[in-house]
Amino acid sequence: MTSQTFNFNRRTLIKGAAAIGTFQVASPFLIQARGETPVRMGMVDPLTGVYAAPAGNEVMGAKLAVEQINAKGGILGRQVELLVEDSANDVGTGVQKARKLIERDQVNFMIGDVNSGIAAAIAQVTNEKKILHIVSGGHTDSITGKDCKWNVFRVCNTTRMEANSVCDVLYKKYGKKWHFITPDYAFGHTLYDACTADLKKLGGTVTGNELTPLGTTDFSAYLIKARAASPDVLLLLVQGSDMINCLKQVVQFGLDKQIHVAGTQQELESLAGLPPEARIGVWMFEWYWKQPGVPGVDKFVADIRKVNKGNVPTARHWFGYVSATSFALVANREKSLDAVKLAAALENFELPDDVKLQPNKVYYRKGDHQLMTSAFVGEAQSKGKDDPEDLYRVDEVVPGDKTAPAVSETGCTIQWPA
Repeated sequence: MTSQTFNFNRRTLIKGAAAIGTFQVASPFLIQARGETPVRMGMVDPLTGVYAAPAGNEVMGAKLAVEQINAKGGILGRQVELLVEDSANDVGTGVQKARKLIERDQVNFMIGDVNSGIAAAIAQVTNEKKILHIVSGGHTDSITGKDCKWNVFRVCNTTRMEANSVCDVLYKKYGKKWHFITPDYAFGHTLYDACTADLKKLGGTVTGNELTPLGTTDFSAYLIKARAASPDVLLLLVQGSDMINCLKQVVQFGLDKQIHVAGTQQELESLAGLPPEARIGVWMFEWYWKQPGVPGVDKFVADIRKVNKGNVPTARHWFGYVSATSFALVANREKSLDAVKLAAALENFELPDDVKLQPNKVYYRKGDHQLMTSAFVGEAQSKGKDDPEDLYRVDEVVPGDKTAPAVSETGCTIQWPA
């Protein structure tokens, strides 16, 4: 492969994919194959914009996986190339980049996107082209729900799983009147719906919902409305740099002294980007790096530190790592690259200890292709007692089988090719 998959100038790389570690600045995101006929994995993620940091970490995790796959002989004895494109947090761009990877670069597998709307749109393309696709970080329910497809699997939790993991805790700990700040796109809408459905079952009420555009920097108007509503809990459903900006302003306004601040999905990228006083609230993590005694975790942490400027891995590193590794595991087991055969083999495929990196059983559920992964429920902390990077206290690790709705409740009906 002589052409570059995606060109970055130095400023774009450092800003757009913060924490990409030892990637070569002047090189494309490409792992060169030593053989003449490499197996190619395509990856589309928003390396610029509001989700740049988590997307960059997903790429880093996938890159580590491919390096390890190649060190063990590759896929079917062939080395693996990872080709990465920037969706720029735009649906049209994401679709265009996915088509480029499939039609021009002839990728065998696809990973992505962080943005749920883009992930769903790319799934349409991969389904049309019969490419096995793992959604690494897009959470909206429909991807493994009413819009599920035979070729599409998902690593991260659904929004319903996120809500189910933490809503009961928030209700019991903080109170029954909730106010929401919600990102105004697919992920935010389905997460809000999931939370309010759980709240209704618990007997609580919603005092309001502030819809915010992606990339919002000033949350003051939304926070003023939230304070006026006098809720027990202010739930922040925003993510990425929006979460950082919102939590900073919550503390600046002193809102955390008047209302309990919490939410569903929280990420280490966000907590690390916050001042200590803004690391507050009860949340769920989709994976956490500090798990004493869990097989494989220490090695994964050490491996990521080597390529991440000494920093610990986040859930996003794990998403990328699992996505790429899953392709290799199932292809080598089945001795095939046929998408239909591999999709069938991934149904109920259980991840080994050195890949799942958590105490509970983790597998791709037959029926909707959702990974049954755990929720790490706990509370943000300003700084770790023993480690400055330990910014989250895990109180409970809830298996995916307990947080996920039954397949019959997801709306998924998989149609296999004739």
